[in-house]
Amino acid sequence: MSDFNVSFTITNEMLNYISSIMEKLGKLNNHINLNKMPILRKNNTIKSIHSSLAIEANSLSLNQVKDVIDGKLVFGPQKEIQEIKNSYKTYEMIKEFNPYSLRDLKKAHEMMMHLIIEDNGKFRIDDEGVFDEHGNCIHVCPSPDQVKILMNSLFNWMKENKNKIHPLILSSVFHYEFVFIHPFSDGNGRISRLWQNVILSKWKDIFEYIPIESQLLKYQNDYYDVIDKCNKNGDSTLFIEFMLNMFDEILSDFINNATTALTEEAININKLLSVLEVNVPMTANEIMDKLGIKSKETLRKTYLDPAIKEGLVKQTIPDKPTSRRQMYYKNML
Repeated sequence: MSDFNVSFTITNEMLNYISSIMEKLGKLNNHINLNKMPILRKNNTIKSIHSSLAIEANSLSLNQVKDVIDGKLVFGPQKEIQEIKNSYKTYEMIKEFNPYSLRDLKKAHEMMMHLIIEDNGKFRIDDEGVFDEHGNCIHVCPSPDQVKILMNSLFNWMKENKNKIHPLILSSVFHYEFVFIHPFSDGNGRISRLWQNVILSKWKDIFEYIPIESQLLKYQNDYYDVIDKCNKNGDSTLFIEFMLNMFDEILSDFINNATTALTEEAININKLLSVLEVNVPMTANEIMDKLGIKSKETLRKTYLDPAIKEGLVKQTIPDKPTSRRQMYYKNML
């Protein structure tokens, strides 16, 4: 059994937020088929990565983040470019991670901080503190010899309570407690935000699409202030309320954005992806047959060019020689 000291109070404000969030999740499930919207998923993943790294002072713009992910040449600090590559690789693994596995969390940190720090994937061995913009220490983190004990206790607490405490609350408690423990020498903020997504995505697939990090960037000062208040209070109630408010707001925006994302171009791309299998090459004629169209020009302009531009489909030529070299296309998702 876990004797981890987690302190928070279920408030009426929390219950109101959860009720509102559940109502919005219901609207999304009833009206929008997210499985047919891979562009929205990719774009929101890019937003999540840009926002989470921007909170950590990564200076690259949203468009630059997209270009790095699409494999384009971007001029910028090599460390910041590496952070983007690492984050995209890690975010793409969200559904593969077990949210209640400490080993998986350390694996995520190893991936996230690859080539950034030497002790990626390992708990810190030095004392750490959190400092404000004036250099004043506002939080003394637990000593290194406590980190392993506290992290094991936190994960045991989650395992024991995952069927007792609402996932929105449990994930927010984890987020706060993880930041409080500060188990790694660097990358704690981005991992705490990622792992809340991991927890919630296991509960509802839709959270893979929701860029909560962009909301936290928007309210970055409030985000830090509420963590500081909870540290002083020894209680995570205010942080839970804050995070539920963030999810409630981002879901309202998400519903509007998801609806407007159903443009004619997006619909055509999704139609194309529905007939392509991941990493299975198909010829233009095979694709035209499945789409029920006759013109190669229509295929190229209406379907292929937009999908290739978004990095969702790739042109390939088979290695084996043929009497007539045929261009193939494959789904990259």
